[in-house]
Parts: sequence; structure tokens; C-alpha cells
Amino acid sequence: QVQLVESGGDSVQAGGSLRLSCAASVHTSSRYCMGWFRQAPGKEREGVALIYTSRSNSIYADSVKGRFTVSQDSAKNTLYLQMNSLKPEDTAMYYCASGPRGPSGGCYFRPSYYNYWGQGTQVTVSS
Repeated sequence: QVQLVESGGDSVQAGGSLRLSCAASVHTSSRYCMGWFRQAPGKEREGVALIYTSRSNSIYADSVKGRFTVSQDSAKNTLYLQMNSLKPEDTAMYYCASGPRGPSGGCYFRPSYYNYWGQGTQVTVSS
């Protein structure tokens, strides 16, 4: 059983920055994917950024490319999301997730592939 605890959400002005953290209770297998998803009111949960824990390769949603950076500190069992140049449309609850590799051994922006989730941290960006 993996427990994930997010922190770092806040209210900021457009153009500002935040860094989210996700602390895992145990070391995540190198065969696992870890990532950040977000959900705004009335919208479906969407993938933001993923990282392959074995190779530290990362994948980003088009809406955040060039602004967000996902990283991990394996020694601390912690996943990070550095968010720069924030926009009002980035306002959402942000969730950390972990799960086994999907079809063909890849990591995907499909919430159903992830079996461990944090409780979420709120990010609000005002114009």
C-alpha cells in the first residue's frame, strides 16, 4: 500500500510560480509511473505531467509544456511539480498518482491506470 501526500498548493496571481510536492510512504518501484493530474470544478480529471520512475523520462500535457517541470527525489521518495508562468486556467485541485506501467510498458494520461492517489492540493490562479 502506497500513501501519497501532496502539499504546496496556494493562491497566486497570474504569472506567478508554485512548487507542488508529493511525498510517498514507500519507495516506488522502478516499474511504476508517477504523475500529476488536475481537476477543475465541472471538468474531468486530466493529466498534467508524468515521470517514468526508472528512467526519469517525463511527459507533459500540451497545455503546460514549457511552463511546468516534473521531477523526483528518489532518496526522499518525493515527486515535485514546478509550475511557472501560471494562468487562471491552471486553477484546479492537483493530485499526485502512482501506478504500474500501462500497455506496452508505457505511462499514460489515463487516470484509470493509476491505483494510488493523494488527497489533492488546491491551486488557484487569479488574473
